Amino acid sequence: MDEEYGPGFDRRFTASLNIQHAGTDTDRDLDAVEGSTAPSQRMSRHQVLTLISMASVNFCSMICYSILGPFFPNEAEKKGVSQTVIGLIFGCYALCNLVASLILGKYIVQIGPKFMLTSGLFVSSVCTILFGSIDAIGFSAAMTSSFAVIAKVFPSNIATVMGSLEVFTGLGLIMGPPMGGLLYQSFGYEVPFMALGCFVLLMVPFNMCILPHLEATPANDSFVRLFIHPKVLLLCFVIFTLSSGLGFIDATLAIFAVAKFNLSAGYVGLLLLGVSLPYCLSSPLLGVVSDKFPSVRKWLVVLGGLGTAVGFCLLGPTPILHIPRQLWLFVFMLTIIGFSLGLTGIPIFPEIINCAYENGFEEGLSTLGLVSGLFGAVWSTGTFFGPTFGGFVTQRLSFEWASSIEGGIGFVASFLLGAYFFFEGTRKKRALRVTGITCERDPLLGHAPKDSDTVTTMNGYHHF
Repeated sequence: MDEEYGPGFDRRFTASLNIQHAGTDTDRDLDAVEGSTAPSQRMSRHQVLTLISMASVNFCSMICYSILGPFFPNEAEKKGVSQTVIGLIFGCYALCNLVASLILGKYIVQIGPKFMLTSGLFVSSVCTILFGSIDAIGFSAAMTSSFAVIAKVFPSNIATVMGSLEVFTGLGLIMGPPMGGLLYQSFGYEVPFMALGCFVLLMVPFNMCILPHLEATPANDSFVRLFIHPKVLLLCFVIFTLSSGLGFIDATLAIFAVAKFNLSAGYVGLLLLGVSLPYCLSSPLLGVVSDKFPSVRKWLVVLGGLGTAVGFCLLGPTPILHIPRQLWLFVFMLTIIGFSLGLTGIPIFPEIINCAYENGFEEGLSTLGLVSGLFGAVWSTGTFFGPTFGGFVTQRLSFEWASSIEGGIGFVASFLLGAYFFFEGTRKKRALRVTGITCERDPLLGHAPKDSDTVTTMNGYHHF
């Protein structure tokens, strides 16, 4: 009996633990799989109220954000504004959002997520009526707190809940452009902002009444420590390409569609449904898949990024391919971009959260605020770069070349992320193989341990 504990026992026991935990990418992924397959329980009243509140925030924020696309670029062009300056106008909104996301994400615990969300909606509604750039601060406050609250209240089903709530984001994106275009055509420039701003204002007391209060303890982690991790850095690059592409569409698509296809502002609004509708319809399913199969989640991000790259390259289409410009191809590529946006955008947030926890960040609202703030800041960087750079390239070259460059940037980001995941998987397999060889070479028999030695097993029992 004593002979079974030889000098190689500790190494063999450690190796056996490594083998048992090597089946998935991380221990956290294993826990996520087990949690997703566990019997589902009815949601608590706290969770139901949170879902209703977050749904209203997503819908209101997106409907206000998307009303500009069908008419503002053409209105600005009529007043002699260049395509580059139009892009800068859209970019200023994103720049304010960038700064606000970093600050609000860092201090979400001190401010309080409920106060941040409701005050953000109030600022956003008032400034939508006035069409001021400070509206970006309100939008940033609402969305930063929204992402963090979702991850806090639904820690085991983040992607599923986000995917379900993105239906309301999609509804806002679907209703915003045609509503903005029709109100502009019927009543003029000011009415779309006034009408939707008043609607968002009504959501402030609604959320004050139903959103539960969340308690949390501040942590000492920083954005820099989170951002410099290679995996997070590459995921942020992909986020940047997505938001850059959408910002580019907002600033340039209306002018291109009117000039090349002779469409009115109302029809341009309907044209933008090609992006928002497939995103809205696919998000719930993609959220469920992301939570049920965590090991597939990272490849969904890569696949979505590649799909977005193809969509932008053929949106013009790119002059390199010499493909004739046709309206059906244009709409189809917008559909590809919308679906690919869901493939990438839904799994990427829980993927960053898992990476943060795996690298020692404290689990809680403080870390979720950092992740949410980082997500918002990178997204805003893209929405600043997309319309600004895209508007400049469109003015200097053409829409076709600008969309091709957007697609090329997306391809590079997805390729680098896919290469990282591939080599990461290869390294883990090699480490597992080496661990198995070491375990086989350890002697099975050896000297018995001394009476003072204690070996603790996984079950917590002690063998002497």
